[in-house]
Amino acid sequence: MDHFEIIIFWSDEDQAFIADVPELPGCMAHGDTHEAALASVKQAMQLWRDTAQSIGRNVPQARGGRLLFA
Repeated sequence: MDHFEIIIFWSDEDQAFIADVPELPGCMAHGDTHEAALASVKQAMQLWRDTAQSIGRNVPQARGGRLLFA
């Protein structure tokens, strides 16, 4: 799998760890632990890419680093 940035954070609202892939719009997953969120988002990334390809959309190339520092 390409080297997409994955951001994992705790959500008080969801009471779960959220894993977000900013370069793949809408590609997110959650889990009870960091590890579970990461495993789930890896599956979501593959599904995102498979779906994009099946409907003829471009899959962005991974930048492989931080997108933005705040």
